[in-house]
Amino acid sequence: MSDNWTPEEVEAAVADYFDMLAQELRGESFNKAEHNRRLQQLLQGRRPKGSIERKHQNISAILIELGFPYINGYKPLGNYQQLLRAVVEDRLAAAEALREKVAFIVSAPETDLPSREGILPSLVEPPFREKNEARVREKGRTERVYGFRNYLEIEARNHTLGLAGETMVLHFEHERLWKAGKRKLAERLEHVSKTKGDYLGYDIHSFEDDGRDRLIEVKTTRFGPLTPFFVSRNELEVSITRQQEYHLYRLFNFKEHPKLFKLEGAISSTCELEPVNYSVLPK
Repeated sequence: MSDNWTPEEVEAAVADYFDMLAQELRGESFNKAEHNRRLQQLLQGRRPKGSIERKHQNISAILIELGFPYINGYKPLGNYQQLLRAVVEDRLAAAEALREKVAFIVSAPETDLPSREGILPSLVEPPFREKNEARVREKGRTERVYGFRNYLEIEARNHTLGLAGETMVLHFEHERLWKAGKRKLAERLEHVSKTKGDYLGYDIHSFEDDGRDRLIEVKTTRFGPLTPFFVSRNELEVSITRQQEYHLYRLFNFKEHPKLFKLEGAISSTCELEPVNYSVLPK
């Protein structure tokens, strides 16, 4: 069997993925393994379990490129067929109800905050990306233009969600310092994006156990840990000039089971950067 999937196989895999994605966005439970088994049967055993999983990971990568959330658990995997992207774009263009659901999720105000107690276990290790998970484009690939909205960028501008994430990090830092016996430092925490404005390049002024500054920029999403986030030029530059003190806290799955991971130092060293906007002046 060829590594390249046939149009019929690709259509079946994309349809199955979108079915699971719709369920996840509605907050419904589903069994990935059962979906995989049914798809194997539909494809008459031509594609084994691992091949189907990789195809679903490819779909995650494409959706992220289109500014759309992916299924949590199917880590984005690049180097996909041009055919696959075309089918995903066509399916997404036709999925009006799904797009409306995502539009509601990313714009909805955040009114609930995680509990202040026992918040330290929410810290996890940063998600691991293998080299072949990076975006890889086929030579000569042409992409369709449907004019999709970048829902991930819209979510990043959701002020209430951002404020809720910063509040969670304040609670996290207070508990961390309190349990370390640094209660005076805990009481000196400052939510600088509120008290001084958002021009500093970070949101929270915290401290290491020895009293050194810990400057924290908070990025929050209701989606999975590999959802892209957006930084300003100022945030990037501050992370470089003050990299010994700079920490980026990435909060994810915020609506259901909030978790966070930390990236320490310059954002340019810990993340893959891609320019998405330009400041333009006539020549």
